Amino acid sequence: MRKITNNPLPLPLALICNIALSYAVFMLCRVVFLAVNSGLYADTLSENSFMELLRGSLLFDTSAICYLNLPYLLLLLFPLHYKEGRITQILARVFYMIGVVIAVVSNFADAVYVPFTGRRSTWSVFSEFSNEGNIAQVIGIELLNHWYLTLGALLLIWLVNKLYRPARPFSSDNLKGYYLTHVITLLVVAPLLVSGIRGGIGSSVRPITISNANQYVNTPDETAVVLNTPFSMIRTIGKSPFKEVHFFSADELEGVYTPVHVQLPDSLEAKKNVVVFILESFGKDYIGAYNPGSASLTPFLDSLISVSRTYAYSYGNGRKSIDGMPSVLSSIPMFVEPFFVTTASLNRVSGIAGELGKKGYNTAFFHGAPNGSMGFQAFARTSGFQRYYGMDEYNAFYGDKAKNDFDGTWAIWDEPFFEYYAQTMDSIKEPFATAMFSASSHHPFRIPAEYETIFPEGELPIHKCVSYTDKALRSFFEKAKGSSWFKNTIFVITADHSNQTNNPRYKTSSGFFEVPVIFYSPDGAAPFSPGIDSCMIAQQIDIMPTLLDYLGYDGEYVAFGKSLISTPADESFAVNYINDTYQYYKGDYLLLFDGNRATAFYNVRSDELLKNNLVDTLPIQQTMERELKAIIQQYMHRMLSDGLVMDAKE
Repeated sequence: MRKITNNPLPLPLALICNIALSYAVFMLCRVVFLAVNSGLYADTLSENSFMELLRGSLLFDTSAICYLNLPYLLLLLFPLHYKEGRITQILARVFYMIGVVIAVVSNFADAVYVPFTGRRSTWSVFSEFSNEGNIAQVIGIELLNHWYLTLGALLLIWLVNKLYRPARPFSSDNLKGYYLTHVITLLVVAPLLVSGIRGGIGSSVRPITISNANQYVNTPDETAVVLNTPFSMIRTIGKSPFKEVHFFSADELEGVYTPVHVQLPDSLEAKKNVVVFILESFGKDYIGAYNPGSASLTPFLDSLISVSRTYAYSYGNGRKSIDGMPSVLSSIPMFVEPFFVTTASLNRVSGIAGELGKKGYNTAFFHGAPNGSMGFQAFARTSGFQRYYGMDEYNAFYGDKAKNDFDGTWAIWDEPFFEYYAQTMDSIKEPFATAMFSASSHHPFRIPAEYETIFPEGELPIHKCVSYTDKALRSFFEKAKGSSWFKNTIFVITADHSNQTNNPRYKTSSGFFEVPVIFYSPDGAAPFSPGIDSCMIAQQIDIMPTLLDYLGYDGEYVAFGKSLISTPADESFAVNYINDTYQYYKGDYLLLFDGNRATAFYNVRSDELLKNNLVDTLPIQQTMERELKAIIQQYMHRMLSDGLVMDAKE
C-alpha cells in the first residue's frame, strides 16, 4: 500500500503531473527517434520551422496521449465513491503504465523500422508479418543489435513508474468534497479529452488523420518526425484503406485514364520465355551504371546493364517487399496500404503468369523463404502461377545439404537458390514464365561466412549484401547460359524497393522510390536493344504491360501501368504513394497530391533534392493533377468492385 500511495496528490494535480509526464515520454521518444535517424532527417530539422515541427508534434502527441490514457482517466474520474480503494489505485497505475509501455516500445521500434519503410508503422504491420514463423527470432536479434535502445526503453519505463503520482485516497469523512472534485474535474477533462483526440474542437474541425502531418513539414517523407507510432496505429485500426472518389463521371473518366489494355490480335509467334528477378532492396543508389563517378557495389549488374535496355528515370510503386510483387507481376501499385493486407486481396487478380498461362505458358514462382512467408505463395497462386518453389521444395531437392544453405533468419542464401532457380528451369517445358524474389540483401544484413573477407563491411550494413547478391546474379547467368532455353528468353531485373543510403538524392520522397527497371534480351534486338533511355519514365507496374506487348499478347487485361514499347515518351508517367500523399511523375515534373489538393510541385530533373516548391505556378500542374485524379478514381473503384480482371463485376 505504501508503494502505491507514495506522495499522493489531489486528483486534479495528480492528473496534471501524470499527463505532463506522458508528454515528456513522447518528446523523449522523438528525440531518440531523431538521434537514431540523424542522417535521414538532418535536412528536415535544418530546413523546417522548429515551431511548426513542435506544434505538429504536440498535436499528434496530444491525440495519442488521450487515446492511451483513456482507461486511466475514466477509472479515476468516474464519480462513484464505492469504487475507491486499493484496487482502484493499483488499476490506475497499471492502466497508465500500459499506455507508457505501448508508447515507448512502439516509438523505439519505429526508430529502427522507419528507415526501411519511409513512414510510421500503421495497424497493417501486424498483418504484414502474420505469416512469419521466425518473427520472434528477428525481434530477438534486433533487441540485441540495438541493445542501447532496449536498455534505454527499459530505463525510461522504470523511470516513469518511479515518477508516477497517485491520486489522494478517498476519505469517507469528506463525501461531498469527493463528488464535487470529481464532477468538476470530469466536466473540465471530458471536452479537453474529446478535443485532444480530434485535434481541435468545433464543427469545422475534422478528426486529424496521418495525412494532417503534411501541413507541418515540407515533404511527405518528413512526416515521421511530427507523427508518433501509437497515433499512426490507433488511427488505422479497422479503417478501410480504399474509398470511392468521384472526380469524374464514368464516361469522362475513361477518356482521361483507363487501366484496361486492349492488345491487337497476334498469335504469340515468338513464344519467348520470361524470367523476372525482383531483387530485395536493390535501389539505384548501389548500382554504378546509374551513378557515374560513384563507386559501384554491383560490377556484374553494371556489365549486364551495358547490354540491356534500362531507364534513367525509373521508380518503384511501393516501399515494402509486399508491395513489390503485386507491382511487378500484376501491375498493381501500392496506394494507402499494401495490397496483401487489404480486403481487396480477395479480389480476382491476374498478372504476367495468369495472362500468359492462358496462352499455353508454364509458370512458376521462386522464393527461398519458408513456404507461405510474406503471403508470397498465396499471391503467386492468386495471380496465376501454376507452381511455387520455396524452401520446402529446395530442401526436398537437396536433402541434408540444404541445411547449410539457410541463412539462419529468412531464407536460403541467394547464390545457391539462384543456381537452383536456373537448374529447375531446365526441367520446365517451354514456353515458360517464371519469377524470382531474392532474400539475402535483407535486414539483418548478413552474408555467408566464406564471403565475409571477399565482401567486407561497407559504409552501410546493406552494402556487403548487395555485393553478395550481385555475385549470386553472376552465378545464375553463368549457369543459365549453358541451358537451351537461355537465348529464347527475355530477362527482367528490378527491385522490390530501395533501402539504406548516404546519398541525399535518394533520401527525398522521390529518391526513396528509385529502383532499376532492366530488360535484357540475349540477342540484343529491338525493342530491348542496349542503352539507357533518358526520355521514358519507367516504373514497376509497367513491366507486365511491356512484356505482354512485346510477346504479342492478344486480349484485354487490367494493368495500372503502360507499355514502355508502344507508349510515347511524353505520355509516360510514374505514380507512388507515401505518407498519405500521392506522387505523380511526368516529363520533368513531380506532383504531390494529398487526395484533395496539390501540396507541392517540383521540377525533379533540375531540382533533385526537391528544394523549390512550384505549386500553383505552372499550367502543367493542372493537367497532371487531372490525370492523377483519374488514376486514383479508377484504382479505388476497381479495388472496391472486384474489377482487377476483365471478366470481373464492374
